[in-house]
Amino acid sequence: MSSAPDDVLQLLRRRGRATDPSALDALMRGVAAAPEGLAGPEWVELITPDPDAELTKALTAWRAELATADDGLDRAPAPAERLALLRAELARRGIDGFVVPRADEHQGEYVPRRSQRLGWLTGFSGSAGLAIVLADRAAIFIDGRYTLAVRGQVDVAAFVPHQIPEESPEAWIAQNLPKGGRLGFDPWLQTVDGYDRFARACERAGGTFVAVETNPIDTVWRGRPPAPLAPVLPHPNEFAGETSDAKRARIGKIVASKGADVALITAPDSIAWLLNVRGGDVPRTPFALGFALLHGDGHVDLYMDRRKVPDRTLAWLGNAVTLAPPEELGSALDTLGKMEKRVLIESSTAPHWAATRLQQAGAALVREADPVALPKACKNTVELAGIRAAHHRDGGAVSRFLGWLARESRGGKLREIEVSDRLQALRQQTGKLRDLSFDTISGAGPNGAIVHYRASEATERTLQPGSLYLVDSGGQYRDGTTDITRTVAIGTPSPEMRDRFTRVLKGHIALATARFPAGTTGSQLDALARYSLWQAGLDYDHGTGHGVGAYLSVHEGPHRISKMANNVALLPGMIVSNEPGYYKTDAYGIRIENLVAVREATIEGADRRYYEFETLTLAPIDLACVDLDLMTGPERDWLNAYHRRVRDAVGPDVDETTRAWLAEATRAI
Repeated sequence: MSSAPDDVLQLLRRRGRATDPSALDALMRGVAAAPEGLAGPEWVELITPDPDAELTKALTAWRAELATADDGLDRAPAPAERLALLRAELARRGIDGFVVPRADEHQGEYVPRRSQRLGWLTGFSGSAGLAIVLADRAAIFIDGRYTLAVRGQVDVAAFVPHQIPEESPEAWIAQNLPKGGRLGFDPWLQTVDGYDRFARACERAGGTFVAVETNPIDTVWRGRPPAPLAPVLPHPNEFAGETSDAKRARIGKIVASKGADVALITAPDSIAWLLNVRGGDVPRTPFALGFALLHGDGHVDLYMDRRKVPDRTLAWLGNAVTLAPPEELGSALDTLGKMEKRVLIESSTAPHWAATRLQQAGAALVREADPVALPKACKNTVELAGIRAAHHRDGGAVSRFLGWLARESRGGKLREIEVSDRLQALRQQTGKLRDLSFDTISGAGPNGAIVHYRASEATERTLQPGSLYLVDSGGQYRDGTTDITRTVAIGTPSPEMRDRFTRVLKGHIALATARFPAGTTGSQLDALARYSLWQAGLDYDHGTGHGVGAYLSVHEGPHRISKMANNVALLPGMIVSNEPGYYKTDAYGIRIENLVAVREATIEGADRRYYEFETLTLAPIDLACVDLDLMTGPERDWLNAYHRRVRDAVGPDVDETTRAWLAEATRAI
């Protein structure tokens, strides 16, 4: 039975829109399941291409009503009966355990609410994690970013926490799965590589790793949301810098050079870049969920819900892109197998379901990296120009915020949420903000030590004098994606705080000023950012740098700067963060983050090509936290030059009060 409001139906009919109430209801439920960004109700185009204010108001009210439906998420810890329901369902199916990853079919950082099975089961809201449930015990695996957060969100008596990589899920399976036990998994959520590792672990325990036809959590999750439906919109060439035709032809040749006839593209950001479109199916990242088959001749078969592709976008895609329903992907893979095609898949991200289906149909698998990932990471000149413009705009908003914070924090009454709300409002005042690039991390005092902290009414603190405040934030603009972290002293920092801050700053400067030969990977540079901390017996448990997209994912591969081995060399046009940190549990956190771009370096007498970093982010670094006795002359020179650049770039665009504060905040030391 449709629940479409009568007023909406009447308004549509008055405009000559013949609408099936049931279809409209289903469409709007999908719309309500998608996150609402900051760019306005663009989703109304999915209902009608020519809405007026009256219809938009009625549809917006309906969406708001649908969005209030209880889907069972946002409860931490999760109710205990959910674990009992899952165990009962596993017993009914004759399965001894089940793997619950924090993942959807695309293995992205952000997943739609309908795919947040780990959060529904446990209450954990982090961006990476995995639970394993057996009949008599359960475990949850997280990395160093969530060591503190997991204990506040999850019932650790029911799900015992384990930190990766010190304690791996595979080792836990080998030790805990009963002999002869059947450990279930969802083949859509398990990657090809992940399957191999977990299957071997089950074998070591004397058990088996068993694919299920339907996810048992979906069976017991009452109120699970539908698939999200946000509009897929053209990304103009003035921002992309290269037509989709040219991209598809270029990447098609790469596919052919790998000995493959076709590539299965499972990463939505790769599809968005390849087709020059953007979407909004998941929070904070402007892509649409779907799959694509890229043929060697550049033709693309796109498997995506037609309801979220407006007619103008279909025209934008052109005749060389064939749109088909997602449920037809399986039969398409079967056809490739019957034709004995060679299909390229990235085994670290492709679903086990797809690889198995292809192999059973007779296709040969070519295990290679996503052919779009590296070209996407190397921004062209148009993208780089847009990214610089976005950072200039963003730097003005952040500088206004930091000036406001310096004035208003003296009273010791500001709280974390109102402070992050102020920063968002200042970004919105640019008139260009599409969305945040991630949920702002606004951590006062001890909360700053929680690496991926998210303030709530239950956890937020006041910014107290004598403490440190850490804010990690970013914006999504059509011309670029930003990500910046600043740590600010509220009042006077302690000598220890200044020491730790300065060591983090020294690492930041060491990386910012690095010059390195072509072929160098981020893993080879990581120690530069940690060296000063190491000399004091200190370190941090996260990577030093992640790639960043061009109005796409704020965390983008395939490159990174981290201790973990990475064989992808840094190349001109790559954007990467520079964010060393230090965290003292129950006391404070420090992180200084700028985004940088890899570019050619000119070194007289160099025997080969060398690269360096161009710093993109433009906002002051708190001088009150700097211990000048720890700084070398060249380090002071870098900081002074950086602050002069910030002042010259941002100063003319901010208000007079901020300009006066900026002059002092960027003074030479």
